[in-house]
Formats: sequence, C-alpha cells, structure tokens
Amino acid sequence: MSAIGQTRRRRDGDPKVRGATRYTGDMPMHGLLHARLVLAAEAHARLTGVDAGAALDVPGVVAVLTADDLPLAPGAAGRAGTPLARGEILWSGQPVALVLAETEAAAEDGADLVDVETEPLEAVLDLEAAMADDAPAARLTTIAEGESEAGAHGGAAGVQEADSPASPNVAARQRMAQGDAAAGLDAADVVVSGRFRTSWVHQGYLETQAALAWTEPDGELVVTSSTQGAFSARQSLAGILGLPLDRIRVRPAPIGGAFGGKLMVPEPLAAAAALKLRRPVRLAYGRSEDFAAANPAPGQIIDLEVGATRDGKLTAVRGTIVADRGAMTDMGVETISAMLCAGPYNWQAHDLTAIGVFTNRVGCGAYRAPGAPPAAFALESLLDQLADRLGLDPLELRLANVAEAGDRSLDGQEFKSFGARECLEAVREHPLWQRRGSLPEGEGVGLALGFWPGGLEPAAAICRLDADGKLTIVTAAADMSGIDNAFATIAAETFGVGEDAVRVTTGDTASAPFGGVSGGSKVTYTFGRAVERAAREARERLLNVASAELEIAPEDLEVAGGEVRPVGAPQRAIRISELASRTLSFGSPHEPIEGYGSTAQISRAPGAAAHLSHVRVDPETGGVTVLAHAIAQDVGRALNPALVEGQMHGGTAQGLGWALLEELAYDENGQLRSGSFAEYTLPSAELVPPIDTLIVEVPAPDGPFGAKGVGEPPVVAVPPAVANAIAAASGVRMRELPMTPMRVWEALRGRDLAGVGSA
Repeated sequence: MSAIGQTRRRRDGDPKVRGATRYTGDMPMHGLLHARLVLAAEAHARLTGVDAGAALDVPGVVAVLTADDLPLAPGAAGRAGTPLARGEILWSGQPVALVLAETEAAAEDGADLVDVETEPLEAVLDLEAAMADDAPAARLTTIAEGESEAGAHGGAAGVQEADSPASPNVAARQRMAQGDAAAGLDAADVVVSGRFRTSWVHQGYLETQAALAWTEPDGELVVTSSTQGAFSARQSLAGILGLPLDRIRVRPAPIGGAFGGKLMVPEPLAAAAALKLRRPVRLAYGRSEDFAAANPAPGQIIDLEVGATRDGKLTAVRGTIVADRGAMTDMGVETISAMLCAGPYNWQAHDLTAIGVFTNRVGCGAYRAPGAPPAAFALESLLDQLADRLGLDPLELRLANVAEAGDRSLDGQEFKSFGARECLEAVREHPLWQRRGSLPEGEGVGLALGFWPGGLEPAAAICRLDADGKLTIVTAAADMSGIDNAFATIAAETFGVGEDAVRVTTGDTASAPFGGVSGGSKVTYTFGRAVERAAREARERLLNVASAELEIAPEDLEVAGGEVRPVGAPQRAIRISELASRTLSFGSPHEPIEGYGSTAQISRAPGAAAHLSHVRVDPETGGVTVLAHAIAQDVGRALNPALVEGQMHGGTAQGLGWALLEELAYDENGQLRSGSFAEYTLPSAELVPPIDTLIVEVPAPDGPFGAKGVGEPPVVAVPPAVANAIAAASGVRMRELPMTPMRVWEALRGRDLAGVGSA
C-alpha cells in the first residue's frame, strides 16, 4: 500500500513529549564553561571602555572577553563578524562582553558586575525620520556586509538598484517595475491607496538561541547548535575565524523552534571563545537576552495604491516599501515584500520601490515567510476596498485576476503549477463565507489570499540498505517540522518498503552530503527530491543484487512486502534483509546497496493559502474576538496529511499573533518595553479559535511525488483576513499591526466622530 497520503505520527513526537530529547542546552560536556552576555544599555553610544575587574573577582569566573579578545579574521564581515560591539554601541541590547565561568550562576553574577563605559550619541529610532537627508547617522562605523540571509528564504530576484537619497541610513534602494504603472492607474475607473505599518515581531520559539563549541585534541573546532543550516554555519564560521573548512565541524542539534531565526546568532561567540580559552563553551541566551539581542522580524511602512476597471480587471499596482534593518547588514526583507505587494495576481503594470533603512535597533532576521505578512496586509486590505468601491464580490474580484500555471511572478519566474484559484474556490463553498451576510451586528467575515514563491538551494542525500534490511537516509536537513517523516515516506514509496523500514538521520558537516538552509518552504521540494533520487538508485542496486542471486533480469523483478521477487512468481522471492546480509559480508561479490541523490532545482514551487476569519468587535473596548477561522492551502501533494494540517494550524496561529497581539515595542530612548513573555503576548490556546483546514492538492511537477513546501504560505494572509473581517464587522479599516484593542477603539472613535462609515 502506498505510503503517500497516509497519516503518521511525528517520529520525534514521543521523545519530545517525554522530555527525552536533548537540546543544545541539555548536552553534558566535561570541563564546560558557561557564557553569559553583557548587553549595552544605550541605544547609541561610543564604547569607551569595559571594566571587568569586579566580575573577575567572582568565584568561578574564568574570563571576560571583549571584541579585541576574540580570535576573528581581519575584515570579518556582517553581524557574525561583529559578535561583540567594537567602538560603537548600535542598539540597546547589543552584546558588549562575554563572561565565562564554571557555573551558570557565577557567569550571571559576573555579567551583572561588568561596567560598560560609554559616551551617548543621538539615537535614530523613527523609520521615516531616518531617511531624511539631514538625519543623524545610526552608525558611525562601517561594518563589512556579510552574505544576505534573504536568498535562503526565497529572496526576490529580478530587482534593480534605484537612486538612493543622501541619508546615511539608507542601506539599499531597489525597484521592480514593468509597464507604465502611472498610466495604468490613470486608466483605472477606481483607485484605492493606503499607508500600512507593521511592528517588529519576535519568532516566539520556545528554545532560546544556544550554541556549544569545543576543540578536539587535533585542533578541530566542533560546534553544535540549533542551527537551520549546518553547512551555511560552517562556511560563515570559517570566514570569520580564518580557518579552513576541514578544521570546522558543525553538528546540528534538535531545534526547539526556529521559524527562520536560528542562523548564526550565538555560534560565532561560542566558537571564538572556545578557540580563545581552549575549553568547551556553551552560550545559551536567557529569554530577555533573546528578545533584545537575537534577530526578530523588522517593522515596515508600506505605501500602496492599486487600480481596477469597472468590470474588476486589475490595472496597476504602485508603492514604496520601507523596511527597518536595525543596525546590522545581514538581512533585508524589503525586496521580498516589494515582490509580494503585487500578490498572486496578474497586473498590466507595476512599479514597486523597496528601501532598507538602518536604525538603532537590533539587527533583523527571517521569520516564517519573511516580509510576506506585511505585504499581504497592505494589498489584500486594498483589494477588499477596491471590491467595495466597485460593488463586486471580493472573492470574485480575486478569482478574476489570480495567477495560474503559465503566468509569471514579478521576478520573471513562471508558475509551473499554482493552486491559488483552487484555494479561493474551496473557501467560496465554505459555510463561513456562505453565511457572512446573516451574522449578528458587530460580527463579520474577512477573506484574504496569500502566497509564497518558494526558495531554491542545492541539496543532496544518501540512501543505504543496512544489514538488518532497513534503509537509512542521511541528509544535513535540520528537522523543525517533522521533515524526517516526509523523507521516510518518500524513501519508502520510491524503494518499495514500508515506512517503518526507513530510518532518517541528520549528519554533521563532516559526514553528511551537502544541504542548504532549512527555510523558505523548500526542504521537501529540494531535499525531498534528493532523497527520492537516492532511494531510486539504491533500489536499482538492490535489483541488480537480486538479479545476480536469482539469475533473472532486473526488469523482471519487483519489490513488495519486504521482498524482491520475480514478477508472476512470488514463490521465488528473497527477503530484502537476506539480500542485505549477503551483500554486507566478507567475500561478498556484490557492491553495497547505496544510493546518492542530489538536486539543484531551477523552477520554484510557489504555495498559496486562502483564509476566512470570523470575528466579533466590541464597540466599547475595541476588543476583537476571533470566533472561527478556515484556511485552504495548496500543498502540492500531502505526503502526510497530519503534518500538513499541523503546519496550517501553526501558521494560522502565528498569523493571529501578527494580526492582534505581537509587538516588540520600544520607548523614545530605544529601550525595549516588551522584553519577556509577560509583556510580549503570544496567541494562547484559549485565544485561537477552531481552525478548519482544507487541503488543496495541485501537484508540483518537479517536487517529490508532486509535493512542495508548506511551512510559509499559511501565515501570510491571516492579518489581512482578520483586518477585512474587522471592517465587515465594524466599518473601520485598520492600517497598523497589531490591531490591538486600543488601536481598534481609536479607529471606531474616529469613525463615530467623523460620522462616516470608515476611518
């Protein structure tokens, strides 16, 4: 029976539920030194000195390291090359020193006693003001740019550099344009526009940033961490430490949540300290340190206008997307947002400018579909307004313009398969949409469609048959979402055995074949294809061995029921375990039954998800209650429906956090006011309504058995679906995330004072 489409439990579920999984912070190590960060207080200042005398007097404290103490290569680039402040403090919470001690308590006591000496500088905190020609510089020193993380998550291609203003804080200015957008808007019968703001948002993972590093007796540096990309981490560490690749080994550990944020944050410090002190070092961020010094999603300002003809044909989209890059250079989501501000629709023309801006905030990073929720919030809100102005059904307006197979995205990539239309058609028949016109006063249903282009990165896999007759799959993929289950399903289906006869293991950079970063909704699409090819090659070798043993041509054999047997003569079958034993023995005439598979996908497999959200708005308090939610997502092919639905549920829950709750709030001095889970609110079980999941399958031609990545699409369109539901319930259009009770109340009050139906 086919393994494809069968619901199976997560392979890592049992040990995680029992608490048996060992994360980086749990791993024992003889002679371990515990590291604790010393964080800057000011948002911007000259760093004039670090007094570690009192800290070194604490019993158990071994060393206090500053930037000058770290064995970094000259010119080390990016945030990884500047793990501690050197000469200038760029944000409140920037690591300034690292205290190392025999115990965690001693390290924490020592960190509290380190005196950081500074001279205050003017902080740049307002994103708009930072772009002015006469704005003070957020950075007086220059940090060499490292390799951008955006590409690993499906960063936009096809952009061109645009003229930048004279502001010292504009890090990048790029433009995506085709056709005459101004003429398209002039020709439209209706044009709507708006300014949209979104806040800094933390990934909200349970396990904080953590890394463990040590040197082997031969001098090899070993780093184990909850990294999303072992090979990427090794290459980056080699560059900043000035070491050859074969002197660094990265061992990926189980990940306690990442969502894009576990990429080279603690690893440089742990590795450099281990090299400096020649002792094992573990750096595990505390929760407040993680909020202040990790790499959250940035705040954005999006100015967007769209036009359409009277019959609902979209003409043009034009806008400016400004993203806060914080103080560092490594990640910019503005180009991704710019591309996604056109959504999964066909336009006659587009003109979108993306601007990345430095401020005195923490450097930003990736968070599930980086840049996509803000873009969808802006576009999908305007499309609802457009439909209202035209007197059209908002779902039908989208259906009339949605991209399909054969169309191209803004970066020129052809949609070889695309299920956005099917997702819209699925929610059109859903009861939430059907009864939207008969709801009580103060309730409404909102619709939104989002998509994710999908990332591309080479990957490889090994499949071998062991002496017990079971397969072992070896990759470098970091398993964050049960991807090992997908690999087992793919290998089992390809090889011809049951899924329980497949083991999956993650190798380190010295033993595993190359693999890219786990992110961008590309792991199943890239690694999975490599696993499929490796299993196919191993199957061919198995048939060759069986052919020699049975003296029957390979093409006359089949694999079924744990056996290899002649077609039509099952009585002559040989158990796979027996063939494995005969092969892996002294004097065997057979080659080991192994397969190697690799892939370098060149065509994307974009995913889409349509959302319906049913909300109630309290006119007295502005409180928004989500009563029910439905999502229809194109998953290509559901290898394991349970895991696919888990991603749909999780993405929707995180989208509700974007929409209503989550915000890294800073005061006028750049101090973080929501630096713990007491102030930073995540969607809890009691706040997340029942979520109806509708799996749509439009197979991806280049994916394993038609599968594609499913992690990013479900989060994208949740905020605009909730915003459109609020508008349906109350008549007010929200323009800022999160849509907190205070912001909704103020919008309602503005509506009432103006005496009109929207604000």
